[in-house]
Amino acid sequence: MTFHSAISYARPEAPTRSLRSVEYDLLAQTTQRLRTAWTNRATDYPALVRAVTDNVTLWSTLASDVALPGNGLPAALRARLFYLYEFTVQHSRSVLDDKASVEVLADINMAVMRGLRGDGGSK
Repeated sequence: MTFHSAISYARPEAPTRSLRSVEYDLLAQTTQRLRTAWTNRATDYPALVRAVTDNVTLWSTLASDVALPGNGLPAALRARLFYLYEFTVQHSRSVLDDKASVEVLADINMAVMRGLRGDGGSK
C-alpha cells in the first residue's frame, strides 16, 4: 500500500490521523515485511522481491514529496531524505542481486521512524 492509498482508503469514521502517523505506520509495516522476507528468502524469494520493491516505492513517494517546492521541511533535511532514497534504490539492487542484506534498509527506516516520533537522537 502506498502512502497516498493509505490516506485515500482510510475509514471516514476513524479518527483523523496525522500524515506523520501514517508515514510512521507505513515505514513500520514495510520494515517488518523486509525483515520477515529476508528471514524466509530461501523458501519464498518472491516475498523478498515484493518487500524490497514496496520499500523502494515507499521511498520513491517520500522522495517525490521532499522534492516538491512547497514541502515545509528544512532544505538540509529534505536533501538528506532524498539521498536516503537514492541509497535505498542502489542498495535494494544489491539485495536482489544477493550481494547485500536488507538490514541497512531496515536501519534507515527505523532511523526515520525515530525522527517521526521525535526522538531522532536516541536509539
